[in-house]
Amino acid sequence: MQFSDLQDFIACYHPENRFERTETWSEDNPDGRFRKFDVSEILQRDKTSLDIFWIKDKSLADLDNLPSPDVLAADIIENLQSALESFQELMGQLGKAES
Repeated sequence: MQFSDLQDFIACYHPENRFERTETWSEDNPDGRFRKFDVSEILQRDKTSLDIFWIKDKSLADLDNLPSPDVLAADIIENLQSALESFQELMGQLGKAES
């Protein structure tokens, strides 16, 4: 991370005068990185949590459209079996190399 990575934040945060802070989020710009919340909005949250997310990470899976748990479990088992086979093959090659 470099200082230049923070320039946008510093400009929006406006450290010299907090009353001039600007947000980049709006209904028209839901990917805006800087958003202010009213105290009443925070107090309405479960346990008054400040763990707030409004920008969806497009690199993550769509949690609303995941496959069924049994499909996910089968996929995990397949991946673990494949990894185990790879390790067994590696161990076999290491054993041959030591001989």
